[in-house]
Amino acid sequence: MKNRLQSFLYKAGVEAGVDEAGRGCLAGPVVAASVILPSGFHHPLLFDSKQVKEKDRNELRKVIEREATAWAVGMATVEEIDAINILQATYLAMHRAIAQLHVKPEFLAIDGNRFKSYPEISHETVVGGDAKYAHIAAASILAKTHRDEYMLALHNDFPEFGWNSNKGYGTTKHVAALGVIGQTTHHRKSFKLKNQQLSLF
Repeated sequence: MKNRLQSFLYKAGVEAGVDEAGRGCLAGPVVAASVILPSGFHHPLLFDSKQVKEKDRNELRKVIEREATAWAVGMATVEEIDAINILQATYLAMHRAIAQLHVKPEFLAIDGNRFKSYPEISHETVVGGDAKYAHIAAASILAKTHRDEYMLALHNDFPEFGWNSNKGYGTTKHVAALGVIGQTTHHRKSFKLKNQQLSLF
């Protein structure tokens, strides 16, 4: 049974949770979300998006977008990923999500162990934060569902890669199609495959 998520790192001030999706994919953008939840928000299905069923993620997205104090999604394109590297592109997507919040947070809770400081807002990184804090889990749900929606749209034009199921990750079907068809404009040219394993350069 999952433990109930904590609401915030700190009780004082307006706090936003921030997370990303798609960092390790071979194709498509990296997407980030920032979420400010109202005090006392709870949903029994809310957890790290990787551990939530797709149907439940899509239902949670509706709840979060309806009930959050503020939420926003930011994206860094494939071209940006190739130009500045995936880590910097992840920071860029996160910053874009934070910048779009209609309520300015006083503190940022970031999933992971690294982050590029956002101007005038303090932050703290939390390893595994999407399984500990509700606002980070909510951000992970929005980042994941918005990115999945984007990849499903791309699948209609490139069905051979199976993006409707793998969402751009390096599955056997995706890698096999790369070997036959080659890269599309949606593939990250700076990502290389070695022995069927993803390696970042």
